[in-house]
Amino acid sequence: MQRFFTILFGISLFLFSGIAHAANKQAENKQYYAKIKYSSIIVDSDTLEILHARQIDELRYPASLTKMMTLYLVFDALDDGRLKIDEKIKVSAKAANTPPVKLGLKRGGHITTREAIQALTIMSGNDVAVVLAERLGGSEQNFAKMMTAKAKALGMQRTIFKNANGLPNPEQFTTARDMAKLAQALLQNHARYYHYFGQKSFYYNNKIYHNHNALLGQVAGVDGFKTGYTRASGYNLVLSAQRDGRRLVAVVLGGASGKTRNAHMRDLIERGFKVQNQIASARHKANMALNSDEKRKVIVREPVKKNTIPQAFTLRGSHKMNAKTLKASTQRIVNSNGFTMPNKAPMDNWQVQVGSFVDAQSARQASMILMAQAELGLTKAKPVTASVNRAGRIVYRARIGGLSFTKANETCKALARHAKPCLVIAPN
Repeated sequence: MQRFFTILFGISLFLFSGIAHAANKQAENKQYYAKIKYSSIIVDSDTLEILHARQIDELRYPASLTKMMTLYLVFDALDDGRLKIDEKIKVSAKAANTPPVKLGLKRGGHITTREAIQALTIMSGNDVAVVLAERLGGSEQNFAKMMTAKAKALGMQRTIFKNANGLPNPEQFTTARDMAKLAQALLQNHARYYHYFGQKSFYYNNKIYHNHNALLGQVAGVDGFKTGYTRASGYNLVLSAQRDGRRLVAVVLGGASGKTRNAHMRDLIERGFKVQNQIASARHKANMALNSDEKRKVIVREPVKKNTIPQAFTLRGSHKMNAKTLKASTQRIVNSNGFTMPNKAPMDNWQVQVGSFVDAQSARQASMILMAQAELGLTKAKPVTASVNRAGRIVYRARIGGLSFTKANETCKALARHAKPCLVIAPN
């Protein structure tokens, strides 16, 4: 009998050791898994300079950050008249049966576009995302293809969407860099709708829903964007913040918990504004270059030293792509709209110039963001970058090429109506 209990004790000890080892191993795996999911980026929204970067091109799951692209297409549709803000959209059975988090829509019911936007930005309703997808794409699957196409048009080279809400799908992925590009495009192309991302709560069907973004109102300057979470993605967050006229976009993917993600994002925001202040100080020492083409002053910043700002480089329009350089024509006249344009020529290789930047990749990104605006009709155009030496410094001019004279002229008029600088450049 004593031998029996000895054997039983040994077996129990073995099993306990095995369980303890398995638990330790599981904890180690969890830590490792959380580590490889992590990536982060801070971008100066005005210059597109990257102020902080960690694994920004590694593939990650977007989770509910996916809804930022869903909303981008909704805003596109509102701007071009395909959707009305007070339109009542019918709820399908598929939408009603979508897993939580959800607003609890019923099959055959309706929700207005405005309510749907608030549901996505504030409480991240998965069912509402499907409603919008079916309204604009006919089906969620087709809408996902539209989302991916728009991502590519915005320079999000490593992003693929498979649904409208970010529910788990092994083939749906993005990167920190790409999410920063999406946030920047929303700020630049759909600024009139940005306030929805900063709304703290909304009332629907006798219930108040509060924004999942806990840093709204808690960190100075933070005024919008989106949270996301699935088990596979970890805790994601995109933020935008503005202080003293300067704006940042920051992204954290793969946080271990909501609390640690938020604490880390606080640090990133403070770090980003500190770097911006350093750059502002350097700006006073930099030369002022006069861009004779645009008839306006261009501030040329001193490059950030790598030993003081680790991994500081530029938010590229696309990954590892070199910009082409073209020479501008010098024959120009000033028309009645107040912007400069060259004399008409018969060739169909006209360009429009939309800005000047301190590096080629930022110029290319600016061109691509404008090309992605549906109302400009530039889907067949191509981004072009021209470099010019001004006061001993290279200035890179963002252009959109491959246009007819008529199209180039119309594009500049459209941009001028929105107070955006533009020049028509004749073919060489």
